[in-house]
Amino acid sequence: MQTPVTALSVAARQPWRWLLLLVLMLSLSGCGINNIPTLDEKVKSAWSQVENQYQRRADLVPNLVETVKGFASQERETLTAVTEARAKATSIQVDADTLNDPQKMQQFQQAQGQLTGALSRLMAVSERYPELKSNQNFLALQSQLEGTENRIAVARRDFIQAVEAYNTEIRTFPGKIWHSVLYSDMPIRENFEATTENADQAPKVEF
Repeated sequence: MQTPVTALSVAARQPWRWLLLLVLMLSLSGCGINNIPTLDEKVKSAWSQVENQYQRRADLVPNLVETVKGFASQERETLTAVTEARAKATSIQVDADTLNDPQKMQQFQQAQGQLTGALSRLMAVSERYPELKSNQNFLALQSQLEGTENRIAVARRDFIQAVEAYNTEIRTFPGKIWHSVLYSDMPIRENFEATTENADQAPKVEF
C-alpha cells in the first residue's frame, strides 16, 4: 500500500507525463507523420471527381443519341457504337479499393477512350445534317458536352497532381521513414495514363 507521500508524488508526476506526451505528439505532427494519409485522401477525392465528370458525360449521351436519331436515324451504326461504348464505360468502376489495380485502371481508361472516340464520330455525322446543327436541344447538349469535356480534363489533371504529391511523399525523406514504419500497407499509386494522343487536353467538340 502506497504511503500518502508516495501517492502524492505519483499524482504530481501524472500531469508532466501527459504534457510530455502532448509535446511528443505535436513534434511528430510537425515532422509530417500525417502527410501520407492526408495526401492519400486527396488522391481518393481527386479520383472521385474524375469519375463524377465521366458520369456526367455518360448521362448526356442518351439524350444526345435520341436527338441525333430524330434527324439522322439512318446513321444507325454510329448511334449504336455510341450507345455500346457508353454501356461499357459505365460498367467499369474504379473505387478506393481498386484504385491501386493497374489492370482495372487501364480497363477504365480504355473504356472511356472508346466512348470519346464514338462521340467524335457522332460529331462528324452531325456535319451532314444542317437541321440537326440548328436544333435548340442539340445546341444545348453541345454546350453541356463541351463543358463536361473541359471538366474531365481539369479533374484528370488534379488527380495526376494528387498522385504525384502522394508518391513523392512516400519516396522522399522524411515521408519514406514514416511510410516504412507506419504506412507500409499503402503502396505507390498508379497514375492516370493517357491512352490517346493529347489526352491531357480537352477535345474540341464542334458541331
